[in-house]
This record gives sequence, structure tokens and C-alpha cells, in this order.
Amino acid sequence: MSVERSGRRTDGVSIQLLGRPALRHAADEGYRFRSRKTWALLTYLLLVERRPTRTELAALLFADANDPLRALRWCLAEIRRGLGKGAAVDGDPVALRLPPATTVDAHLLASGDWVAAADLAGLGSDLLDGIAVRAGEQFDTWLLSARRHLAAATESVLHEAALGSMARGEQTRAIGFAVRATAMNPLDENHQALLIRLYRLAGDDGAADRQFRSCRALFERELGTAPGPAVLAALRVRRPAPLRAVADADAIGAMLEAGAAAVCAGAMETGVRGLEAAVVMADNSPDADLRVRSRVALAEALIHSLGGFDEEGLAALHEADEIARSAGLSDAVAKVRSELGYVDFLRARYDRAERWLTDVVARTPESTAITAKALNYLGSVHSDRGEFEVAVGILEEAVETARTAALPSAEMYGLSMLGRVGLLSGDLQRGESALVRAIRLAEQDRCLSLLPWPQALYGELQLARGNVDGADRTLRQAFARACLLGDPCWEGMAARGLALVAEAEGRITQAFELLADARVRGSRLADAYVWLDAYVLDALSSLGRRHGHPDTEIWSGQLSNLMARTGIRGLGGSIEAGVAALPGPGERHQIDLLPSLN
Repeated sequence: MSVERSGRRTDGVSIQLLGRPALRHAADEGYRFRSRKTWALLTYLLLVERRPTRTELAALLFADANDPLRALRWCLAEIRRGLGKGAAVDGDPVALRLPPATTVDAHLLASGDWVAAADLAGLGSDLLDGIAVRAGEQFDTWLLSARRHLAAATESVLHEAALGSMARGEQTRAIGFAVRATAMNPLDENHQALLIRLYRLAGDDGAADRQFRSCRALFERELGTAPGPAVLAALRVRRPAPLRAVADADAIGAMLEAGAAAVCAGAMETGVRGLEAAVVMADNSPDADLRVRSRVALAEALIHSLGGFDEEGLAALHEADEIARSAGLSDAVAKVRSELGYVDFLRARYDRAERWLTDVVARTPESTAITAKALNYLGSVHSDRGEFEVAVGILEEAVETARTAALPSAEMYGLSMLGRVGLLSGDLQRGESALVRAIRLAEQDRCLSLLPWPQALYGELQLARGNVDGADRTLRQAFARACLLGDPCWEGMAARGLALVAEAEGRITQAFELLADARVRGSRLADAYVWLDAYVLDALSSLGRRHGHPDTEIWSGQLSNLMARTGIRGLGGSIEAGVAALPGPGERHQIDLLPSLN
């Protein structure tokens, strides 16, 4: 956003953009703008990602005025008067500098602490609600997109506030937040699971059962499917019985090792039960670090399994964060928050994810593994948002950190994401170099369970290069491995690539079928990677436009809405251009980029 802050000291200013807008100074009741377009201009300057030129602003908001630039100058002057001493709005492009101690509710909502965000007066209200601005189609489009994005941010804050309140033992307040989140988006399985879980933990089994029945009826009516494992798991939650016996740290440590080993061996239910028992036993110990470690172990098992149990894992992480923060365990806080950032990254709650992960990096934890993990996730956040230059710098640091510390899985993850940046940005040489290294690293260190991700990306890169046969082989291998592992994300990614291969070979009907299958595979669990759904929708929309499919406008609308809500950008026009330039069936040629991979 194009906002700077002055260094001069003055009274604090509060800017409310959610609901009916208001501008208040600490010393008085506030300032009333004389024009609705002044509010529109201030809102745009506060939320836009780059500084707009005066010509752009004049065309955006004042095209119907006799003298658009003069009308713009008048509104800029009114903003300057309203903000008061220490503020400035000048230059071309226009830079807005706020007085110190200024708070903007939309900024708090997007990236502030949930405690402050949950108390915002306009939480749940639309941006500039009740202010009708006649400015033209371009501003209306931007405003609609901004409203969708802030509505998604509101959902994220309400969900996080429910988890945070639960971790603090404030069950009634937690239920209130969860009810509001579910009302905003009742088709979100994670909201439903959290609300049912909270009712169970509060001992209100009747409310939990009613919510489940309502959820099941809604999902069957609107989605044609039953609630997934996250909701069913929440329905089975019970308040833990008090455990009087106190186990020593060694006994609890042994339980944690056994539970983790069972999960790794595929005995998910047995392992999770053991880890849950370790949490209960640790709560009878005065050792805060032990209480945190037991919850982190449980959370990691739930989040990194393939069962769609992120919501249970989040609950454990928020409890661990509260305990670690209260006990001053900085490294433990860093480890917990790297996992919180990872889940928010998967759910495309990028502002929340960036907040967690930036905090982790700033703590400079002693564990290099935590740092490498946080840098990988933070770079991936920027990549998902199309901020490729920033992403490359962070991911390269993550790869170097992991390589120096001999952490092959973290190094491979970073290399894979660097390869994806090259693929999406059209820098195919950078992408190839990173993905080849990732694949070879996986083969050398026997990290074959991680191989489908870089392999699927490499298959798309081969296709963008024009190597249809090589892409087909690589993507089929990635798809087979992903299916064997049962990973929805990797299955969906490989299926998308195979659809583009099918189009290149003239199998258009099958291409559409494969993309539809990719969407189903990639989103079959509540903890799906949201970016992948956007990526598949992007391919569907492009394919539909090229071949005149009647559902193209539906897919494009879904993609537009998803991008507006999440901030996903940069979905790879270079790939589509590469596919369009491929020779037709019977004219294919082959370029062997990496013959030694197999």
C-alpha cells in the first residue's frame, strides 16, 4: 500500500473504513469530509498496492468532472486537512504519509493482532458501507475486489479469534467468534468443524449435534457431498477427563516418540491417541516446555498427515503458542508460529501467514531448521501473491540455510518453490535449474515421498519448452507417485499438467475432463492448498476460451472471486503461451532437457 508515516509527534488519528467511514483525532470527535469521493480517494490510497499517478487517479474517480485534475487536487487537499498535522499527500505518483500513531481498521484487520482486530467496531461490515460513490466502472470493480478481500480477512480473524479465545479458556467468547465466521461462510468446512468442536468442549452436545445436522444438510444440498473428516472428527471430540497421575518427563517423552512413530508408520488413529494422552499427562506437569512440545508433536502429526485434520492441529498450536508466550520460550514460540504460518499459507490467508512467519524470522531462533522452514513458507507466500522478485530472495536464503545445515527436505522444498517461480514468471532457465536440483536431491537422499511436487512442476516446464513427450512421461510419473502417497495437492497438480499435455496432443475433451478431475482431487480435504484450485481454474478458463467451452464464464468468475478474496496473482501466462505455440498433433518435436533423471 502506498502509505508512509511521518516522524513528527502529534495526536493519534483513527481511520475507520469498515462500515460507515469515520476519521477521528484523539483530541476531538472527528473530521467530516465534504465529499464522498474524498473517502473513496483516501480508501484507495490506503489500500492500493502501488503509488498511483495523478492521471490514473483523475481517470479513476473524476472522469465526469469538467476538470478532473482540479477535482483531484481539491480532494487531496481535503484529505490533508482531515488528517491534520504530520500528514502529507503529494507527489506524482501520489504518496500518502500518515501522522504517527495512526490506526487504520482495514490494516489491522489484514495483518494486525487478532485481539485488536476482533474488537474493531466495523468488523463484519463492508468497506465504505453506506457510501455510494459514482466514479465509474473501473473504481466499482476495484471496490468490489477490495470488499471481497477484506471479507475473507474478516473470516480469517474471526476464525483465529475463536481458536485464540479457546486457547485462553474463554469458551463462550470463542463460540461467539466461531458462530460469526460460520455465518459469513457456512460452506467452509473448517468453520463448521471449529464450531462443532467448541460446542463439544463446552459440554453442549445438543448444540454440537444440531450444528452437525445443519452442516450435513447444507453440504448435501449445495455441494452434493457429505461433510469431510474434519467435521466428523470435531463431532467425536469430548472434554478430556482429568488425569490425577503425574508422569515424569521421560515417560511423556517416550509417549511422544511412540505416537510420532505410529503416525509415520501409517497408524494415524493409534498415534494421535497416544499424542493426545501425552498432552493430557504433560498438563499435570509444571514444565511449560513439555506442555508445548507435546502439543506441537500432536499438531505436526495432524497437520502434516493426509487426513484433513488441520483444524485439530490448529487448536493444539494456539494452545502451545499461549503457553510458550506466557513462559517466555522464544524458540518454542518460533516453532509454533512457523506451523501456524504454514496452515494460513495453505488456506491462502496470506496476510495472516506473513505476520506469523515474519515474526519467526525476526526472532532468529537457535534452530536452523525452524529458520529454514519459516523462510521457505514466507517465500512461498510471496510467490503465491505473484511477488516473484521478493520470493526469489527469500527462497534463495532458505535454500542456502537448509543446505548449510544439511536439511535436504527443506532444501528440496525451497528449490521446488524457486522452480515454480521460474515457471510462472517465464524465466524457464531459472526454473529448470532449480527443479533439476530438487529432483536430484530427492533421488540422492531417498526423499521419494516429496518427489511428486518438483516432478509435476518440471513436467509443466518441459511442456512450456515444447517437449510434449518428456512432459507426458514426467507428469505420469508424478501422478502415479502422488496417487500412491494419497496426496491430494500433488495429485491435482500432476493432473493439471496432464490436461495440458492432452490439449497439446489434440485430446481436447479429455483435457477438460482431466482438469475437472484435478479440481476434485486437489480440494477433496478441508486442508487443501487453495492456490492449486486457482491454478487449475486458470487452466480451465484459458482452455475454455481457446476452445469455446460454454462454462468458461463460470470458471473465469470463480477464479476472479478467488483471486480477489485471497490476493493470489501471477498464475503463469507464460505456460499458456508456451502450450498455444506447440506444434499440432502429428507435428510434435521433442527436446530432451534432462535425460539422466530416470
